[in-house]
Amino acid sequence: MTTVYGLANCDTVKRARAWLAGRGVDARFHDLRRDGLPAGALARWLAAAGRERLVNRQGTTWRKLDDAQRAQAESDATVAALLSANPSCIRRPVVEWPDGRITVGFDAEDWSRRLPAR
Repeated sequence: MTTVYGLANCDTVKRARAWLAGRGVDARFHDLRRDGLPAGALARWLAAAGRERLVNRQGTTWRKLDDAQRAQAESDATVAALLSANPSCIRRPVVEWPDGRITVGFDAEDWSRRLPAR
């Protein structure tokens, strides 16, 4: 099962979910704001994508953080605490594919390669 993690009101997440639905992919959606951050997910995502890819430095939440909070994103030891406290600072969508791979962000070309041939 493909699982899409993000925020329901995020335009990129909406576009990604519509793209998957348009290709007949049955994807479960997990809203990070409403449903919370699943145990172990953040560790998996950081291991797969790294903190540079996972931290969304362009969003409203990031801009509202003070310098001390932003500094947490610069260390592997502290980035998980920042993202746990501020899940909207996670770049979206995060997708866990059936083969176990994890992607961050929406890339239609990459995603097309991940789908089984029809």
